[in-house]
Order: sequence, then C-alpha cells, then structure tokens
Amino acid sequence: MSFDAVSVGRRVLATEADALRLMADGLGQPFVTAVETLFNCKGRIVCTGMGKSGHVARKIAATMASTGAPAMFVHPAEASHGDLGMIGSDDVILGLSKSGEVRELADVLAYSGRFGIPLIGITANPESALGKASTIVLQLPDAPEATGEVSAPTTSTTLQIALGDALAVALLERRGFTARDFHVFHPGGKLGAMLRTVGDLMHRLEEAPLVGEATPMPDTVSVMSERRLGIVGVVSDDGRLIGVVTDGDLRRHFNDLAGKTVGEIMTRNPKAVTAETLAGDAARLMNDSRITALFVVKDGKPIGVLHVHDVLSAGVV
Repeated sequence: MSFDAVSVGRRVLATEADALRLMADGLGQPFVTAVETLFNCKGRIVCTGMGKSGHVARKIAATMASTGAPAMFVHPAEASHGDLGMIGSDDVILGLSKSGEVRELADVLAYSGRFGIPLIGITANPESALGKASTIVLQLPDAPEATGEVSAPTTSTTLQIALGDALAVALLERRGFTARDFHVFHPGGKLGAMLRTVGDLMHRLEEAPLVGEATPMPDTVSVMSERRLGIVGVVSDDGRLIGVVTDGDLRRHFNDLAGKTVGEIMTRNPKAVTAETLAGDAARLMNDSRITALFVVKDGKPIGVLHVHDVLSAGVV
C-alpha cells in the first residue's frame, strides 16, 4: 500500500477540527466562571503542566502576559523543590493535564487546597486528581488523538492551546484591552511598528511646511522645497489647517503658478490624522487615498506631518 502524505495530513486536520467544534459546542457556565475568576485575579495567573501540557501551559502564560494579564509558567516538578514559593495567595492556578493524573502535579494541587488558591483545571477527566482538586473544571471533549493507536498527544494539545486562546481573548475583551494597550507589550517587530502612534513617527511642528492662504505660489514652492516633504499646509488666521498643496498640485498647475496665491491652488478640507492615530491606520489611509503625506492636527490645528517614508522607515508596511 502506497503512502499518501496529503491524505494523512487531511485526516489529522479533520480529526482535530472535529474536536475543536465539539469543544466549542460544549462551552458553558464553567468557562464563564473561569473568565470571571481570571478577571478578578489580584495576583498572577500561574500556568502549569507536565510534558506536552507543560509546553502548552508556557504558551498560554505567554499569550496572557502579552495581552495584559500578568501570568507566568511554573514547572510542576520544580514547584516541589521550592518553586511553590512563587505562587501567592492572590494568584490563580491554571493546571493542564489530559488525564489529570500526572504525579508531578500533586504538590501543586495540595498547595492550592491548603492556601485556598483558586485552581482552574483543564482536563479530559473531571474525576481525576486534577479534576477533583479544581475549583473550576474546563473539560476537554472525548475526542481521539490524531495518531490513532499510537495515541501521542496531538488532538488533546490542540484543544488545550485553543481553550487557552479562548480564555485569553475572552479575558482581554472582558478587561477592555485595546490595540494601544497591546503595543505596550509588543514594542518590537512588524506588529510593534503597526501599533506605534503617528505621534511617535511624525515630523514636529517646527519642521512642518506651513503658509497662509494669501501666500504667493512662488513663495509656497520655496517653503515646500526647503522642507522636502512634498506638501505644504495652508492655515487660516487662527492657525487652523484649511488646505494643502502637494507636489501633484504643482505639476497639475505648472503653467499658471506665477500669478496665483496658495489659496487658489490648494485642496480644501484635506485628510488629516491625530497624534494618537495608530501608524498602521495612517499607513492604510495614505495607501487608500494615494497620498504620500498627512498633516497631524490637534483641535484642527497642525502639530506635525507624517510622510510615507517615516512609515516605511519604521517598518510599518
């Protein structure tokens, strides 16, 4: 019989997808209670598990920490040799084990009970040691491992990861966690760049090319050339941004610039952003509008300029 890798891969994915749907259909009050318990945690969320469950627990702790919920991983074997001291009375323990009968978890379970520390158990067996010791049991569905008779952790770890993600996302939405909050924990890389604000990247007011509405176009061109941003902002007498002139406008009006004022050439009611706008959102606006620069305003008055080169240099796009 020939080996068909694609068929095997599809079978594995279908098996795990079926299990995920089964778990999603079974979510109920215990999940709600678990989210509220995590939300009310005054300390840290302590994730623990042995073997493959331990790897998943580390991932869940990292996901929660990155979304604003203080979390850490404690290895159950190390816990028995002093690391139990890392778990405080204000913490919540999230314990993972498919069977629920991992002996290395015994001291963590006993510690939880002794000091009244809430324990959320993720297990397929609510009658196991982990299930019975848990304050809240999130039961994994009775689903086969994707390895068949070999029974290596596959479906079960996928379910654990997905349930951990579900907890983390429900918790961040319960807390009102925003993209700007997320940036605090992700300052590096592409994601961090996308979550930087316009105020982080813009040219400040002293660098912004600004002229009054009555400024002759030759003088306006000089200001534009001096600042090298490909744009000039036009301000009213009270300092509000009322228009812009771009390199494109100069090309379109090239033959009749000499006798014109900037007010006759400018584009009125230009697109603008605030300093608090996410850099990723500003990049999308520039791309959708086919423009290379945006004025940054506060209460209608310019406070800076964002150029597409600033966005590119920061790695936003």
